[in-house]
Amino acid sequence: MGDNRNVSLPPGFRFCPTDEELVVHFLQRKASLLPFHPDIIPDLDLYPYDPWDLDGKAMVEGKKWYFFSRRSQNRVTANGYWKSCGGDEQIVSSNGSKRIGVKKYYVFNLGESPEGIKTNWIMQEFRVSDGANSSRSRRRDNSKMDWVICRVYEHDYDNDDHDDDGMELSCLDEVFLSLDDYDEISYPN
Repeated sequence: MGDNRNVSLPPGFRFCPTDEELVVHFLQRKASLLPFHPDIIPDLDLYPYDPWDLDGKAMVEGKKWYFFSRRSQNRVTANGYWKSCGGDEQIVSSNGSKRIGVKKYYVFNLGESPEGIKTNWIMQEFRVSDGANSSRSRRRDNSKMDWVICRVYEHDYDNDDHDDDGMELSCLDEVFLSLDDYDEISYPN
């Protein structure tokens, strides 16, 4: 990928991968040292950076930052730390036949643990599931489990009335949805 961390996609293209796509098309290939295209997600050691410092270092799409990192227990930054919230969430293939990965949520806290102040910054850390690798490939390369892919964003708690599945409405969708409110439409006489 070179030195350019802010890759711009061609006009009309957006980077909105599903959890399955992140694990299968990017993380599993990265961990197996296989090429993947487009090669737009950089390697980044997350833990020296506060979440608001990711711009220019991680792949950004909208208000979400993506990057590969090595899995670590040290999630402390200069101004705070990432605290685990909730358990592991299994990621299954779209046909539901097998587990392919695990997603874990973290929230960024300002200050030192455990007295930190919770912020709106969320990190989803994806890792390859143990079951996604055959025993032969695990013996050959134990480092597969070291790679994670992270999605970091600032959660908007004031706008919690929509699903947080990464799906955004187009302008036309918003117009069509607004047409349901006939009372608010005024017609000329």
